[in-house]
Amino acid sequence: MGLTSNREQEEAFADIARLIEASDEVAICAHTSPDGDAIGSGLALGMIIRRAWPQKRVWNLLADDAPVPSIYAFLPGADQMVRACAYQGRPDLFVSVDLSVDARLNDGEAVLARSRHHAIIDHHPCLSHTGEAFVIRPSAAASGVIVTELALFLGVRLDAAMAQCLFCAIVTDTGRFQYQNADPESFQVASLLVDAGASPSEVSLNVYQSFSLSYLHLESAVMGRITTFAGGKIAYSYATQEDLERTGASLDECDGLIDVVRSVAGSEVALFLKEIPGGQVRGNLRSKTTHDVSSVAASLGGGGHVAAAGFTVDGTVDETLATVLPKLRDLVDVSDWRDGTGSLQ
Repeated sequence: MGLTSNREQEEAFADIARLIEASDEVAICAHTSPDGDAIGSGLALGMIIRRAWPQKRVWNLLADDAPVPSIYAFLPGADQMVRACAYQGRPDLFVSVDLSVDARLNDGEAVLARSRHHAIIDHHPCLSHTGEAFVIRPSAAASGVIVTELALFLGVRLDAAMAQCLFCAIVTDTGRFQYQNADPESFQVASLLVDAGASPSEVSLNVYQSFSLSYLHLESAVMGRITTFAGGKIAYSYATQEDLERTGASLDECDGLIDVVRSVAGSEVALFLKEIPGGQVRGNLRSKTTHDVSSVAASLGGGGHVAAAGFTVDGTVDETLATVLPKLRDLVDVSDWRDGTGSLQ
């Protein structure tokens, strides 16, 4: 299959398979504010389990009381996902996908609490977790890579629907294979998925080439307020609730705006903030070098990877900027960030 054998991972896969085998009902849930890797990996895992164990009852849950983000609604099975807050079952097995921290399950955490067993498939760094069986491999470019390898381990023949979901997972988490995590393994798995029926053009069309006019007006506003500091090494921008109301753009359309900020020449770290209902601000962080933005996200109760991370905090955009920018300044360690009075340049 062109992929390197990993004995430790295969032993963990066997542990997960034993939990599935012993379960009648399985619930799969990814993190709050799901991205392409969370949605795609979770959907594909559900299909894989149903193929390997047709008698199992398998549910794909959404962590939030919100629909599937519109750009991922084209994925096979997306219309069958159930909001965790509406799911009343008591599963034998709960599988966390693309996260290891239970609190990031949002409404799914209550489902986990009434589940008999817990497994985890994730590629984010994690110091502690509650999984009985788990594959947590930060070296994987996406959880979709691990789920693909699980299918191969189980002897499940990947069909076009599974492949499409998994290809979307890998494409989005590698930034169209432009981020630092786009390694040989991710390309090998992507090639395998295209062979199995994934359509790169369909994924690209839906995720990157089907923006509403409302979104483009929002993007224009975000671009117009991009600001840099720390010698140009940090770039940031934001979107307010007023921006969303004025343009008519939806909250889930904001996910790609971090890449607009990230594109600033000379920047090493990018920050994008968006106001969300309930007096909160959600932040996305990206690193274009070796700066570990996950450390900043973790200090704010979030998480992620070295090059891509996120967080949600209470407060306003201004309050959040006042908290986050000094942390990012310290991260890039710029010696000339202060003027004579010690204020930000």
